[in-house]
Amino acid sequence: MTETAPPVLETEPAAAATLFGDRLDLARSFTNELARRGEELGLIGPLELPRLWTRHILNSAVVAPLLEERGRVADVGSGAGLPGLVLAITRPDVHLTLIEPMERRVDWLTSEASRLGLDNVEVVRARAEDVADDIVVDQVTARAVSALSKLIPLTVPLVRSGGQLILMKGARVEDEMEKARKVILRKRLADVEVLELGVGVVEETTRVFRATVD
Repeated sequence: MTETAPPVLETEPAAAATLFGDRLDLARSFTNELARRGEELGLIGPLELPRLWTRHILNSAVVAPLLEERGRVADVGSGAGLPGLVLAITRPDVHLTLIEPMERRVDWLTSEASRLGLDNVEVVRARAEDVADDIVVDQVTARAVSALSKLIPLTVPLVRSGGQLILMKGARVEDEMEKARKVILRKRLADVEVLELGVGVVEETTRVFRATVD
């Protein structure tokens, strides 16, 4: 019986150099370490290596231009560091607070931030709703955390008036928006829009729900 070969890490796409510039070596180091330890630590699934760059690293990196210059950003449910650590690599001018409740993931985020020398990263072990009184930022990011109807109430309390939600979503984001319509109105979000990022740059574009917090 023939054994199935283990998954191989995806070859680095040419777009990585465009998106990371002189920070590409850091992005490579993070990606390689995530590939090496991600499944063991329960950060990524066993089938993710052949699409790790395309689906996860670059998918996160295209969000970087949306961050305010020298801004303060909270990444809710950081998990493997997607997008939090990727954004910290791409935007060293921005301070990232990575909010993650699971100890194993917190240890990973902390060790990677230290190993990569990312002094613009702070890791907080907590649920978003438990730190709303302690953290106030310019923008909040989140990726693959929950539906907008649940995610918006969790993230709005972290953002200053006039700040933004930048929530990475899938192809059905419009459906999620419709289901979250009452929540969007109740939370008085303005300038609500869906952006498609990375068009013409990456193989798989990224959809982002962006809104301004009153």
